[in-house]
Amino acid sequence: MAGRHTNWRNLVMVTSFGILIAVELFGVALAAGWALAGLFDLGTIFEYIMMAIFSVFAAYGMLNLMRRMLKIEHLTDVD
Repeated sequence: MAGRHTNWRNLVMVTSFGILIAVELFGVALAAGWALAGLFDLGTIFEYIMMAIFSVFAAYGMLNLMRRMLKIEHLTDVD
């Protein structure tokens, strides 16, 4: 009977890549909201709103990236 075991190398790679890209995406989203609100002198409330909107876009991009990576990378192997 064939058993399945975890491919730890691929799991570590996918996790590391996900953390790296998530930090970059959310860093850009927060910085863009802060910079645009400061540039147009919109105040702190609109600054937080813009940060939240850009963070939603970053989360959507991260979700799509992780879905595509998990389709390609095999995290389990069959004996």
